[in-house]
Amino acid sequence: MAIKLRVYQEEVVQTALRGENSIIWLPTGGGKTRAAVYVTKKHLETKKNAKVAVLVNKVHLVDQHFEKEFNPFLGKDYKIRAISGECDEKDYFGRVVKKSDVVICTAQILENALTNMDEDKHVDLTDFTLLVIDECHHTHKDGVYNKIMGRYVEKKLRKEGNLPQVLGLTASPGTGGNKTLDKAVEHVLQICANLDSVIVSTMEYKSGLLKVVPRPMKQYDIVEKRALDPFGDHLKLMMSMIHEFMPSTVSADLRQKGTQEYESDVVDLHKTGVVQENRLIAQCALHLRQYNDALLINDTVRMVDAFRLLDDYYKSKENKLLDGTDYFLFGLFEENRVELKQLASTPLYENPKLAKLEHTLLEQFKDQSSRGIIFSKTRKGTHCLHEWVSCNPELRRANICAGILTGAGMGANNMTQRKQKDTIKALRDGELNLLVSTSVAEEGLDIPECNVVVRYGLLTNEIAQQQASGRARAKNSVYSVVATDGGPELRKEHTNEYLEELTGKAIIQVQSMNPREFRIKIFEIQKTDVLVRMQAEKNREKKEQRYNPAEVQFQCKGCFTPVCYGKDIRIIENSHRVNINPDFQMYYKVGGQVYLERQFEDWEPGRVIECSKCGEHWGMEIKFKKVAILPCLKIQSFSMSTRQGKCSPKKNWSKVEFKVEEFDLIKYMEDHLSDLDD
Repeated sequence: MAIKLRVYQEEVVQTALRGENSIIWLPTGGGKTRAAVYVTKKHLETKKNAKVAVLVNKVHLVDQHFEKEFNPFLGKDYKIRAISGECDEKDYFGRVVKKSDVVICTAQILENALTNMDEDKHVDLTDFTLLVIDECHHTHKDGVYNKIMGRYVEKKLRKEGNLPQVLGLTASPGTGGNKTLDKAVEHVLQICANLDSVIVSTMEYKSGLLKVVPRPMKQYDIVEKRALDPFGDHLKLMMSMIHEFMPSTVSADLRQKGTQEYESDVVDLHKTGVVQENRLIAQCALHLRQYNDALLINDTVRMVDAFRLLDDYYKSKENKLLDGTDYFLFGLFEENRVELKQLASTPLYENPKLAKLEHTLLEQFKDQSSRGIIFSKTRKGTHCLHEWVSCNPELRRANICAGILTGAGMGANNMTQRKQKDTIKALRDGELNLLVSTSVAEEGLDIPECNVVVRYGLLTNEIAQQQASGRARAKNSVYSVVATDGGPELRKEHTNEYLEELTGKAIIQVQSMNPREFRIKIFEIQKTDVLVRMQAEKNREKKEQRYNPAEVQFQCKGCFTPVCYGKDIRIIENSHRVNINPDFQMYYKVGGQVYLERQFEDWEPGRVIECSKCGEHWGMEIKFKKVAILPCLKIQSFSMSTRQGKCSPKKNWSKVEFKVEEFDLIKYMEDHLSDLDD
């Protein structure tokens, strides 16, 4: 099938067609992927022994790019493979690459293959002649794109030959949160340095681009603050009672209830309680976070949704009460439960944002062909909004049929990849005409053109705002911001508008640089980054040696019970940390079976595990190589004690300060059989 480009697309691919590294900057819906397919086709036709890797940052984009773009145009003449964690081919990625002309994969698949020395799995960057990097603005900091490109830049600076050409695609590199032009220019230059590329956009055909991707009409649907909020006030009163239950020196520094700042404060307070082994403080902080989440839900959706959040939380705690703190916190909710439920059921005090959202949707869906997306911040909020839309009689009379779209994962509010695809297909086929979505729909997903996009109570950056706005691509479309008058969402939206303009100015300034000046600047940034990475690696290795694993004691963060030592931990496939000490079993109990959508080469999920004393969730059992059943641990569920004192729970295993040994299955089985003989 012939590939026909629009004139502005032809303009932006010229640098890539010359074999030079470049970043294509076009708005959402501008046809970046089609331009990349065109460049790939020309590259395959003209480059000897050409081999192309198309990298994406989300699993669902692998099949989407294969089915919608690369295979229709290139599949007849070239061998194209789509590989993600969902398919078995990732387990012999190196072999697949050798037999393919184009591989489309998640960046993590390539990163794993670059570090895996198994012949069937390993690849080198030099095995490819072209790297296409989708949503390349993610090439920064510790992201997987930047790990791959970090290797690329190091090879370049060492003057190693045969490096692939790079083609990045982005709707916006953003400003990196910077609010001055100089700093925004530095950020764009950093992205260019990370990708070893110039950034290109249409100069001659901006009007043509605007016809293809018209800007939606933006409207601010502003809501006055609730005049009365007895439900929220009652929650705050209960929170004050918990404050009084804690030492006065602890609660004095907490900021305004019902804000993100308060959430940050109680997260830190919980860490303090864990480090001090003060269960009163630690548990009060956990419960205060639940109340604060309820206040945020109350501000976003319905009072009844906020009530259910707390009600479900306390039902889960009913049989896990350990001490006086637990009995106080549980009793406080139970004493107020009936009154909270009554307040939550009073329509007079309902959230005025919902009335405004209803009005906006009814206006836009007067046209029966309308399609729309509501963007909400959290999975929980998204589910609550979807329920509200589905139960709203006025919206049902307007024939609004909503589906839900959230990120994939293992949690209760997560979706499977298959469910994501089915939901988008239902919207495309007209079975649904509205999606209620988290940020998963902002970037990359192939979603039919919408004539209404609503950002509902969101605090995100300028890139997310532009991505969301770009989903309103139908003619005469509307981009609505529903927010409280003078609230933080409104302030953030105005800031993002400024940053969007600043991004454009920064890119123009970078594009206007003298080519020699640009190359020198990029080289300086790259050289500095390599030195910083080298030092960071030394620091990491030094950090890993800080403690002897035998001296690091793990304690359940829920009840502070000592349960194991660092010497009991092993690592499997460079990702799973398991406990090999058979005595560890006495400290946990098992729950329900864990089911995952995808299958894995060497392991399968078992049952949930939790602390036998307090019920803290610790992770799950895994069956490795079909013979060894091992507890796989969540590091967030434990605090650690060393000779220098106690540490709060870590965010991830990479933060621990001792060396974790590789799991040796043969030794484990020998030891296990020996224990059985004894």
